[in-house]
Amino acid sequence: MKILPAALLALGLAVTLSACGDKREVASVGVDWTGNDIAIDAVVDPQVQGVVCHLAYFNRSFIDKLQQGNWFEDPSYSALDCSQTGPITIGNISMNPGGDEIFKENRSLIWKSLRVTRIYDTQNNALIYLAHAREIQQGSGKMSMSVVPLYNTDVTWTNGAPAKAAASQ
Repeated sequence: MKILPAALLALGLAVTLSACGDKREVASVGVDWTGNDIAIDAVVDPQVQGVVCHLAYFNRSFIDKLQQGNWFEDPSYSALDCSQTGPITIGNISMNPGGDEIFKENRSLIWKSLRVTRIYDTQNNALIYLAHAREIQQGSGKMSMSVVPLYNTDVTWTNGAPAKAAASQ
């Protein structure tokens, strides 16, 4: 019976330590005396080389969680900016209006997550990146968007360019 509490403690410690070693984090800016921070992560699109998104979001401190009484949740607010960092090579991306999710991070123990979705705008030959919160019951209007235009850019499509994109290049 003593094995279960020890296993849970070890699992909690492993999760905590793995979060400390996150290689995506670019910066963490303190915003008050309680230790609340704005974290900035570099989010790399796994199917689009040459594009990086910088995602900023709020991290509540232990002291703030004690004061507010909500132990297991962080705010959903975020800011997103994506840019071309080199030659663009586009792999297997969805052409559907719903796009592809390229990033997900839980903002609460179970119910809420922060996500980045990539959508290809065929009509305007652009990649749209949308940062948004997803919640189980109540949707959230908290979002941020960034667009990477592909017009007049040397783009390599590994699976062949869509008809509209090929015509505009």
